[in-house]
Amino acid sequence: MSNLSAFEQKLKIVTDGLREELSGIRTNRPTTKLVENVTVDYLGSILTIRQVATINIEPPRDIVITPWDKGALPMIEKALGEAGLGLSISPQGTIIRCKLPEMTQERVAELGKLVKSSAESSKIKIRMMRDEANKGVKDMKDEDEKFRTKESVQKQVDIANRTIESLVEAKLKEFQE
Repeated sequence: MSNLSAFEQKLKIVTDGLREELSGIRTNRPTTKLVENVTVDYLGSILTIRQVATINIEPPRDIVITPWDKGALPMIEKALGEAGLGLSISPQGTIIRCKLPEMTQERVAELGKLVKSSAESSKIKIRMMRDEANKGVKDMKDEDEKFRTKESVQKQVDIANRTIESLVEAKLKEFQE
């Protein structure tokens, strides 16, 4: 039974990894994740924007970055420009306002393919994990136990696949907003 809980944990790691990966893909909705990990050369150290500033969202398409030290403003602006995020960056006094432009249909289709590709990679990992778990089941002596274990493994795989599908649907829906 502990093998089943370990298997369940591995499935959770795969689905959580996909969730994290999808959260970094840009949609028509601004999110702090778009800029928070951009690296800034600040006072001789390489730091992320979230380490040197607060990041807020102002609907409908603005990301507002407020550095804790005003001297970091030009360095953050430069880092955002070099990051190639496709944002319109404008410093305004003590803040930097990043406007998220409307995505083209072509870009939406391209990102949709990326989302589906990431999901398929996760499903492949899950299938490989299921096959590995089923190989371990073959060594069991009791036929009833083999059947129950295989059934439990398949139920967990089905749950993980449904989770992946719902993540993909939610992400694709975000592109349309």
